[in-house]
Amino acid sequence: MKGLVVINKPKGWTSRDVVNKVRNTLHVKESGHMGTLDPQGEGVLLVGVGKATRLFDTLLQKDKIYRAHFTFGYETDTLDGDGKVTEKTSVIPSKQEILSVLDKFVGECDQLPPAYSAKNINGVRAYDLARKGIEFELKPSRVNIYSIKLLSQDSDNTFYFEIHCSAGTYIRSICRDIAYALGSLATMTSITRIKTGKFTIEDSVTIEQFLELKEKAVIPLEVALSDFTRVDIDEQYYEKLLNGVKLDFERQIAEPFTVYCKNELFGLGEVVEGRLKIKPYLRD
Repeated sequence: MKGLVVINKPKGWTSRDVVNKVRNTLHVKESGHMGTLDPQGEGVLLVGVGKATRLFDTLLQKDKIYRAHFTFGYETDTLDGDGKVTEKTSVIPSKQEILSVLDKFVGECDQLPPAYSAKNINGVRAYDLARKGIEFELKPSRVNIYSIKLLSQDSDNTFYFEIHCSAGTYIRSICRDIAYALGSLATMTSITRIKTGKFTIEDSVTIEQFLELKEKAVIPLEVALSDFTRVDIDEQYYEKLLNGVKLDFERQIAEPFTVYCKNELFGLGEVVEGRLKIKPYLRD
């Protein structure tokens, strides 16, 4: 069995909890998620099954869209609602004040990740160091924020946003930075991933639905990768592809692309020194 399961992760579950549920329900050895959602987070979580786990690096880099509540007036050590309050302020910006600074955060920027993050510090996760009270320095990461929309004001100090961003962007950091720009403090008090790559929350299934559907919830790789450019190789090269022979390939095409022969998906292709390289290889 191979393919993707698009789960609508519930709040309170870790991403690993979801992967374990998929693995145990489908009785597969290989499974893994394509981009962590924190326990507080909800929404689209891609889980690869079988050879689809080889798509981790590719699918992890897809753009994301989130909806999140930012609550002004305090900051926590984790920058989200699960953390301990570290500082408070009476400065609460208005809707118009928030709108006036949003454009400053759109585009490419160097973003400082939260201390409680999965960033690797000399082989140790940053959140493990933070929990132990060990001091460390995080380096900014280059990210791209395509748009930030203020959807609503839900209370005097809580605002609801939609953010379209590149992989690796921390919404908690955006919350922090918007507050700082307004001379305030804020904490992300909810987050829902509504899209990752081509998959939206409407494409997802709840845990309960997955337990009913089981194998029927697995999306074939041919469908899961349909947004990639498709390249069909002449069937005369079928045996060579089976045997891993690199073929001459001079076409200019966006990478990666799906490689088919005899209408069978072999994997994702790239061109290396004029030769076709298939990586990852996805055919059984």
